[in-house]
This record gives sequence, structure tokens and C-alpha cells, in this order.
Amino acid sequence: MRIETNRLVLREFRPEDWEDIAAYWALPVHQRYYADVPDRDEFVRELVTMFVGTQAEEPRRRWHMAVTLRGDDRLIGNCNLRVNNPELGEANIGYELHSAQWGKGYATEAARAIVGFGFRDLGLHRIWAECVLDNVGSQRVLAKLGMQREAHFREHQWYKGRWWDTLIYAMLDREWEPHDDFVVVR
Repeated sequence: MRIETNRLVLREFRPEDWEDIAAYWALPVHQRYYADVPDRDEFVRELVTMFVGTQAEEPRRRWHMAVTLRGDDRLIGNCNLRVNNPELGEANIGYELHSAQWGKGYATEAARAIVGFGFRDLGLHRIWAECVLDNVGSQRVLAKLGMQREAHFREHQWYKGRWWDTLIYAMLDREWEPHDDFVVVR
């Protein structure tokens, strides 16, 4: 499966994509909101192996997509949608980009497409996302999508020697404004 937007292609992961993720995960600016892992390369390889494995699930409930620029198949980030409860039509999304790509609107474009896929193509009722309170950029992306802030969990996660507050944003199907700026290719 592929999702194409005006500037991006969200494509299925391939095993070799771990190297591109490992490259941007190695940057300190990228790691500020993630817990440390003992062997980052091994962790990323296992993560991408899991992403590839979800493609064969039946019924499929997770779409982990590599984000690339149109005309350039090199991974610049990833975006995902995970159906948590199919009976209730409830899912969550996540996204991340190489820091060299921040501030260009790519995260919003990729997230808008994956949310649109969830509502339009999967018929979901509710899509939510969690972000760290300190991650103002991610909060901006979620607000641009039209998601509403629903919760603020104080001292919700512990890593890097401190407690972190997290926020939950969500959108209901009736709040989603359809955009025709993406195409799903199966």
C-alpha cells in the first residue's frame, strides 16, 4: 500500500529502511523525547522488522509507513496508524521526521493523510495521538489536523532521569474535514 500526497509518499517499510531511521535517531536533537536504549541500531532493526511484519497481518490493524519525498525513495521519517479497538472504530497515530525536515509542513501533511486514510478508507470513529508536553512542534501538528486536546497526564512517563507530562489529542469522524490531497494506492 502507498499513500501519495502533494509532496510525499507514505510507503510500506522495507527491511533496509532501518539504516535511515538509525541515522536520524543518532542525532541528540531527535532523542530528547525518547527513552534511551542500550543498542540503538539493534533496537531500530527490530522495530523495522516488526513494521514489515505488520504488513502480513490478517486482519490488518497496523499501518507503519515510511515517509519519503515524491521522486526520492529515501526515508525521511515515518507515520503510523494503529487500530486499537476495531469494534469501536478507535485508533491512534504517530509520526516522526528527520530533524533536517522539520519546519517544512511534512509532519502535518503525512499525519493528515494517515488520519484521512483512517476515517475515509477504514471508516474509523475516533483517532487519537499522544505527545510529550514539552514537544510543542508535535502539539502544533495535532492542532493543525483539527484534533482537540482531551487530556493532560501529569508525570506520566519516566525516562532520562525525570518525569514527563503527556497530552492526548483526538478527533471524531464527524469532526474530520475531508481533504482530496491524498491518494491511497493498494
